[in-house]
Amino acid sequence: MSTTFVNPFTDFGFKKIFGEEASKPHLIDFLNSLLPDQAKIADLSFKNLEQLPRSEDERKAVYDIYCQGVNGEYFIVELQKVKQINFKDRTIYYATFPIQDQAPKGDWDYRLEPVYCVGVLGFTFDDSKANRTEVVHTVELKDQNNNVFYKKLTFIYLEMPNFDKPLEALETRLDKWLYFLKNLGDLQQIPELFKEEAFLSAFEKAKYANLEPSERDSYEQSLKIMRDNYSAFKSAREEGLLEGEVKGREAGILEGEARGREAGILEGELKAKLEIAKNLKAAGLTREQIQAATGLSAELLEQHKI
Repeated sequence: MSTTFVNPFTDFGFKKIFGEEASKPHLIDFLNSLLPDQAKIADLSFKNLEQLPRSEDERKAVYDIYCQGVNGEYFIVELQKVKQINFKDRTIYYATFPIQDQAPKGDWDYRLEPVYCVGVLGFTFDDSKANRTEVVHTVELKDQNNNVFYKKLTFIYLEMPNFDKPLEALETRLDKWLYFLKNLGDLQQIPELFKEEAFLSAFEKAKYANLEPSERDSYEQSLKIMRDNYSAFKSAREEGLLEGEVKGREAGILEGEARGREAGILEGELKAKLEIAKNLKAAGLTREQIQAATGLSAELLEQHKI
């Protein structure tokens, strides 16, 4: 089957659809479908994707999309196809950069603009219950009585595997964007329901036939990295699960099975991340970029000669 539209779960495809100046209307429409009415965006501007640390001893952050609304609010939008080690910690860490950036020199009353971190995830939370099917998870700082303590820092995670609405069941604007993201790479034509300006423009931007030869090369490389990484993660995790089950059975007790399975999962995920890191190195990424993408430490990469 020939390719009609780029896969938005590739680094290239996601940035092509949402991260270029000409793609700004798509990003605004997508974000507005997620945000509450009082936080809707009229316009935004893209900011430098590379956030430098305050000293040479600290790490930097490299975002997929980083922008600021006309009212001063900051938006980080990240795509993550496979689960990283400590991925929640990573999103918290990334949120600190737009917060620190707001501190001017001289006198300051500590007033901050809102920061929104949006994560489009190709996996589900391991801590979700088996019957949990929510797609959108909005996380805020709350007190012991479940009251919002601080309204200016919001994390929005989209668990894309949980979104399973068919075309005929789409109701909201967000439903349409979630369907677009999850199914674009497999579509051969634009569904009738999406024939309105914002989506028609996004489909046009995502057309494989519209890419320049150099863009096609970049997309194919990005697609290969996505597939290799997913395959490595899946294989290593399954290997870890099987190894953990064997260790548990050998122990001969339920506690041994549980501990062995947990150890196997962690070992499998580490193997997957190392394999992904090797793929990224082969694709020409720097060690800092590999660290940012995998969450692995410089010491661990050095130990495995990556």
